[in-house]
Amino acid sequence: MTSERDREIKRRRHRRDKVRKLRAQLEKTTDMRQRSTIIRKIKVVRPNAPVPEA
Repeated sequence: MTSERDREIKRRRHRRDKVRKLRAQLEKTTDMRQRSTIIRKIKVVRPNAPVPEA
């Protein structure tokens, strides 16, 4: 059985990995519509994460 602390750590790691993947996508894309969509997704997952504006 997992403790609340373990679940919290898992959530943090998952968010961190998701933001990394989204930033990698952001680096690859040049389409402004896709860039703004990815930036919006990053802001939903982690609002304080530093990302360049569209």
